[in-house]
Amino acid sequence: MKILVCEDDAMTLMALNHRLLQEGYEVVAVHDGAEAKQKLAESQFDLLLTDLHMPLIDGLELIRHVRNDLNLTIPIVMLTRIGAEDIVMKAFELGADDYVTKPFSPNELSIRIKRLLK
Repeated sequence: MKILVCEDDAMTLMALNHRLLQEGYEVVAVHDGAEAKQKLAESQFDLLLTDLHMPLIDGLELIRHVRNDLNLTIPIVMLTRIGAEDIVMKAFELGADDYVTKPFSPNELSIRIKRLLK
């Protein structure tokens, strides 16, 4: 299974990459939404894991692009420090399949990803 991870915080990106590789996933890691858009155009992924606040293109715009412009149905998990109800609702309205607030439990995130990839 191939996962695209889009996260602007280098430490979080490194930790996610390490954990997902340990679990046997193929991981493509990028630092912003523009890079993610490019990777999504070049390759197929089984899941998108994206942060909300990123340079150039934020997570909400990336979700909109995946669902509306690319018409992809891959599972999308939003990761963010913001748990405000309006942001959560917007992410789900745009097509996110799950929403995880940082800091998060790596074990919980793993279970959520496995559930979405069934």
